[in-house]
Amino acid sequence: MNVRDPGEGRPVMRVMVVDDHPMWRDAVARDLDEAGCEVVATTGEGRQALRIAAAVRPDVVVLDLQLPDLPGVEVARGLGASADPPRVLVLSASAEPEDVLEAVKAGASGYIVKSASKEDFLDAVRRTAEGDAVFTPGLAGLVLGEYRRLAAQPAAPAGPVLTERETEVLRLVAKGLSYRQIAARLVLSHRTVQNHVQNTLSKLQLHNRVELVRYAIEKGLTERD
Repeated sequence: MNVRDPGEGRPVMRVMVVDDHPMWRDAVARDLDEAGCEVVATTGEGRQALRIAAAVRPDVVVLDLQLPDLPGVEVARGLGASADPPRVLVLSASAEPEDVLEAVKAGASGYIVKSASKEDFLDAVRRTAEGDAVFTPGLAGLVLGEYRRLAAQPAAPAGPVLTERETEVLRLVAKGLSYRQIAARLVLSHRTVQNHVQNTLSKLQLHNRVELVRYAIEKGLTERD
């Protein structure tokens, strides 16, 4: 385990790396460092990750699913239940559908396979920090398909009323657009889009953009032009 002193000139993104392979863990941390991220901690154990995350409060946790003491999905679930939950990006060697869906159900914001390029990985970390739901190509369709299946089940009673702008932003979120893309489409600031998404999450009592996509599907928003 390694915890680093944040020091002065703190970068925007504070990242923690959880992987039980030391060489891989160090390589990921090095790539993040070189990209200007602040790697606040690294560890190879799940229970230790939960304790450290509560102390260092990372923005993003890069998490492997295969850990020696605690399954990665349990770590993701524990992180999500914390008082100030970080966003979780799973970085795994597995692209098996059941692993992907279990990770998302446990609260992971995204899922990327270890065969991804360095550039794709760093972009996934940045987008995860911004609140995007990020998946390796092909896996996003898998998650969306699962939510469509769940949406076919009886729907819950109607929830709070969203404003016209919140609904418009929600439809674009469900289409997979990033905050910056939505801001450009609607001629809004990046911060305004973030505020609309946070207000919508609060109104609907949801936790992340993946859950917003499911809500949009249930309400038929994705079927509109």
